[in-house]
Amino acid sequence: MFHQSVGCCDGSAPMCYPRPEFRVGSRDVYLGDVDDTPFYMSGPQFQYWSHTHLTVDVVPGRGSGFSLEAPRGVRFLIRSRLFDEAEQALLEAEGPPRTGDRDAPSLT
Repeated sequence: MFHQSVGCCDGSAPMCYPRPEFRVGSRDVYLGDVDDTPFYMSGPQFQYWSHTHLTVDVVPGRGSGFSLEAPRGVRFLIRSRLFDEAEQALLEAEGPPRTGDRDAPSLT
């Protein structure tokens, strides 16, 4: 599963963990799946990024020590752009995103 927390350095990059080894918090927001892999973001980070379209990318470099890509010579990063008016309207019509374990798809 992917998770992006709040903070600087490694905390601002998406990290990939084995599904059973990361506990999703009650305020974590489920954003969707990346190639059948759930992606969560911390609630405070989601508030900051809620007006943007996010793309997870893989680039050469040194990944985080805790993330699965670390020994592979690559790292994950987020690319973003602002939602246009139509995209923003669609998201608002869907209502608030799912949060925490109880609203999220099964991670096992």
